Formats: sequence, C-alpha cells, structure tokens
Amino acid sequence: MAQMTMIQAITDALRTELKNDENVLVFGEDVGQNGGVFRATEGLQEEFGEERVFDTPLAESGIIGMSVGLSTQGFRPVPEIQFFGFVYEAMDAVSGQAARMRYRSGGRWHAPITIRSPFGGGVHTPELHADSLEGLMAQQPGLKVVIPSNPHDAKGLLISAIRDNDPVIFLEHMKLYRSFREEVSEDEFTEEIGKAKVKREGKDITLIAYGAMVHSALKAAEELEKEDIDAEVIDLRTVSPIDVETIVESVKKTNRAVVVQEAQRQAGIAASVVSEIQERAILHLEAPVLRVAAPDTVYPFSQAEEVWLPNYEDIVEKAKQSINF
Repeated sequence: MAQMTMIQAITDALRTELKNDENVLVFGEDVGQNGGVFRATEGLQEEFGEERVFDTPLAESGIIGMSVGLSTQGFRPVPEIQFFGFVYEAMDAVSGQAARMRYRSGGRWHAPITIRSPFGGGVHTPELHADSLEGLMAQQPGLKVVIPSNPHDAKGLLISAIRDNDPVIFLEHMKLYRSFREEVSEDEFTEEIGKAKVKREGKDITLIAYGAMVHSALKAAEELEKEDIDAEVIDLRTVSPIDVETIVESVKKTNRAVVVQEAQRQAGIAASVVSEIQERAILHLEAPVLRVAAPDTVYPFSQAEEVWLPNYEDIVEKAKQSINF
C-alpha cells in the first residue's frame, strides 16, 4: 500500500493498463511530454513510447472521432478532454457514434473507449472549465458515467473502465486531485462500475452524493451528529447506471433522504435519484426527498463561485428540514 493523491492513483491506473494491454493508447492535448495540464500522464510517454502515449492537435472532435475509429480496430483508446466543458466539440462522436456502436452494429463492434476529463468547481478556473455536465452524458444510452470521490476508487474504477467493452465517461473533480492522500494498493485491482458505496452508516437520514460533494456530505454528517442526527452517506461513484438497490435499501432504513449534486438543479442526476426513491420506496418515506444543487444559471466567474456552489451547510439545512417535516 502507498499513500496517493487522486492524480497519482489515476497515473498508476493508466500505467497498469498500458503494461497489461499493448492495445491501450493514451492521447490528448499535452498528455505526452508535458504529462497533461494536471500531470496525470506524467512519465508515461517516456516509459511506453510516443506511439502509445502521444499529443494531439487542439481539436476535441478529432480526438474523440479518432478514438471511435481506433476502437473498431482492436484498440482501447483512453483519450483526455482537457476540461470537460469542451466536450460539446465532440458530442457527435460521443453520443452519435461511440454510444451507439454496439446497437448500430448488432453487437458486431464495440467501442471500448474511456474518455477521461477534469471538471468541477472551487478552484477558480476560467469560463467553461468547471462545468458539471454529467447529467448530459447520463441521458445518453450506451454511455457509462463514472465519478470517483477518492484515490482508491479512482484507481480501481479507471482500470475497470479501460477494460470495459463499452464507452465510459470518467470524470475527475479538479478539487480532489491533490486535496488529500489515502492508502491505495500498488497492485492492480478493480472496483465495480455501477455499484455505490456506503461511506458512513447511519439510521436517521440518507445523504446521497458523488464526486467532491461526497466530502461535503460527510462533513454535514459530522455536524448533524452534534445535534444527535445520525446520517448515512452514500457515494454513488457511478451516475450512469445508478445503483438504485443500495439507495433504496438505505432509505428503507432511514426513511428520509437528501440528494446532493454540484451541478445545476434542473434535469440533473439528483432529480433522477429522487424519482427512483419515490417510485420504489414512497411508503417508507416520512418526508419528501430533498435536493441540494447549484442554481439554474450559467456557472459564474470565479469571483462568485463560492457563493454559487453548494456546500456542507446547505446539506445540513436540508437534512434538518427533512427531520423536522
């Protein structure tokens, strides 16, 4: 075991799969000699050569379009979109091509593509860099959408994503890249895509989150404990498909739930989770399922992002509202 940041765990996962499978290719803007804007691919070109870890032009449509073609020829592309707000340039290749490959070909072809990309607020990036667009991806059939909240899960889930025969959107919250370390096995291991994890056991209310908001939910649970409210915290880890079974099992125990996302409120992952709970466990609820989310506005310039982003205090407030319903 070694103490790793999330960025180190991601690099370790990439190195593991580059060693394991000669058909794994890593490419994107500045991922080669520079090791990527956040150094997630640092040292990999030197270790595996320019034919397997290489730079591309500044053209997201070309990066993902090439990935689709490579995936039909036996390769396992791992392209990087430098910031996920730039995915719009590649949406035809993502949703119109990669996501439909297996269906369109009647199972003859697959698209084993893992699209890595940083996203998320709280680090004062320029416009279009911090947007949370996971809801857009989750609505597209054929895509899996993974968002780890910690280094251990980042490594295990990324290895699983690269080995998956269908396209995976692997989103990495920028605020988590170097914010803390934890023990991560230096050996190869996998974490199951589509399986949530209970991060904290509780009996009074369920807090459901993913990405950086998992840490806000855990801090909220600590604050609630001071008032004798015992909160259970679930880390979704995968937002498409959603692990409904784990969520419903928890809600049947606590009878209350708050769903948390950093993204804008409208049409998000939280709305989908709320619907699943109310369709499957409404007779177990003692209060409406509540949401914590950002306002339905464009992501603000960095001077205002701390006001705009949800935080643990918002979660505490919603949890108390549920308890006192």
